[in-house]
Amino acid sequence: MTRPVHVLLGAGPGLGLAVARRFAAEGYDVALAGRDDDQGRELAGILAREGVEATGRGVDLADPQDVTRVVTALGEWRGRIDVLHFNPSLWREEGPLELTVEHLLTDVAVGAGALLPAVQAALPFLGEGARVLVTGSAAADTPSAVAPTLGVQKAAVRNLALTLDAALEPRGVRIATVQINGVLAKEGPFSPPPIAEAMWRAMARGADEWAPLVAYDG
Repeated sequence: MTRPVHVLLGAGPGLGLAVARRFAAEGYDVALAGRDDDQGRELAGILAREGVEATGRGVDLADPQDVTRVVTALGEWRGRIDVLHFNPSLWREEGPLELTVEHLLTDVAVGAGALLPAVQAALPFLGEGARVLVTGSAAADTPSAVAPTLGVQKAAVRNLALTLDAALEPRGVRIATVQINGVLAKEGPFSPPPIAEAMWRAMARGADEWAPLVAYDG
């Protein structure tokens, strides 16, 4: 038996890396998909130097076929996915009076729509008891007039995650959104390590305690 595997889409040096470290501390191998191959390899290298079994590559989250290709490849790395973490979002400073439909749909395709091909490609590797983690945000309920597409992304992905959880439950797979009700910071309760801890605890719940939406209030 191989160790459990944590697959992270939308990997970055902040929250994503912190969550990967938290799962690695529980014995997970880690597969990271960043914005390109260089970033994916760099993040995997950071973890490898810390003694973590890790691999990394890039993914174009705007391209469903590329999402399918990369998730399939990362699933084949160890032959299993125990936690699939969907972490991407796009910040676009265009107010609602300037924002175009094209830009709105582009951002929603990355920050929400990409969850569909990711989960669908992961299905052959998700055994009973596997989990899907979605990074949520208070922007879903209190959107910014400066960057309104973020709120639409987070509201959409939260809704999509709820429907996916209902569809996955009969397979013994559950999905949860951890909604971060605060602004990410370098230190304090909204810094990456405590949020990563909250995400680990959300995923570690048993089936009888499962919550498809978990609020992190710091």
